Amino acid sequence: MSRVGKLPVAVPAGVEVVLGDRIAVKGSLGSLELKGNPLVQVVRDGDVLRVSPADDSVAADALSGTFRQLVNNMVVGVSKGFEKKLSLVGVGYRAQAQGDKLNLSVGFSHPVVIEMPAGIKVECPSQTEVIIKGADRQSVGQVAAEVRAVRPPEPYKGKGIRYADERVAMKEAKKK
Repeated sequence: MSRVGKLPVAVPAGVEVVLGDRIAVKGSLGSLELKGNPLVQVVRDGDVLRVSPADDSVAADALSGTFRQLVNNMVVGVSKGFEKKLSLVGVGYRAQAQGDKLNLSVGFSHPVVIEMPAGIKVECPSQTEVIIKGADRQSVGQVAAEVRAVRPPEPYKGKGIRYADERVAMKEAKKK
């Protein structure tokens, strides 16, 4: 059996889990839903969820670990939430949050406006920092990747939008 799949998912106080053909998780930061799979069984034991394969197939075993992590991400998302930090490196590069829109000025002749999907919040503590928050881990990461794709960091001067913990490998300039 999958090592990850064996681990129980702790359900903290204030989080409501409804099991069925769809798994619904509701908490202080919102609610998330996941379609069930016939190869995986999810059982509740008090304040713990246990995920197990429905049969002895390799696919069921592999899917149990994946499904357990998806359920865990839903529980953590509605209780604590997820966030991605981005930093803008470059002269004149600025970001500004305006409600559910992110306005980027990153060296183009025009400002780039990115609209945030439902459930995603964006903050700019300073002009060169962007924090993307939300309950759904996948959509937080996807939005962060889309923002980074507007101007990915280039390897010669290091200018661009990068994750806060990202390290850009710098290249040496051409020799004469």
